[in-house]
Amino acid sequence: MPGQFEPIPGGGAAVALDEVEVSIIRSLAVQLLELIGPGPGGEVSDDPLAELFAEGPSEPPADPVMRRLLPDAYGGPGAEGGAGDAEEARAYSAEFRRFTENDLRAKKRDDALVVIRSLDAMTSAGEGGAVLKLSVEESRHWLGALNDLRLAIGTRLEVADEDDADLLYRLPDSDPRKPMVMAYLWLGGLQETLVGTLLG
Repeated sequence: MPGQFEPIPGGGAAVALDEVEVSIIRSLAVQLLELIGPGPGGEVSDDPLAELFAEGPSEPPADPVMRRLLPDAYGGPGAEGGAGDAEEARAYSAEFRRFTENDLRAKKRDDALVVIRSLDAMTSAGEGGAVLKLSVEESRHWLGALNDLRLAIGTRLEVADEDDADLLYRLPDSDPRKPMVMAYLWLGGLQETLVGTLLG
């Protein structure tokens, strides 16, 4: 089980993690929460209907990582076609973003919080390690968070396609990006085995 998710009886998944691995994932999830930011207004509303009808921003985020996590629908500013097509795509994207971004941010916050809480609730496996056991529902949140973490790190590493990802394997140990590359690749392995566990 070390380093990869495996199925557990009754559904869900389990993985053995050492203290360093727990610390890395938890730290990345906290950073993701900070990047996503608080909900609309920065606090929890007492009125669920107000939250339901709260409008989000209509412009894409300035941060490239957030643009990757909250992409434009309909192509946005870089839409192909004539000027009219691009303008129409921007208008549709702005309208779509206004009504969906708050919900998307809330889902990403929920995913990251499930990761943090499940790591905090882990039981010791001895020798400085522990076993993380996830229900099917928690596993889905983990999949979302692992995907978001990889997108965020990949954006910072400027990974645009498979060729870029292949170059990461050949970076020398002296390259300052190496720790981020190792985290990116490791999270990819975790994500892949979690998907396989849930589909199997």
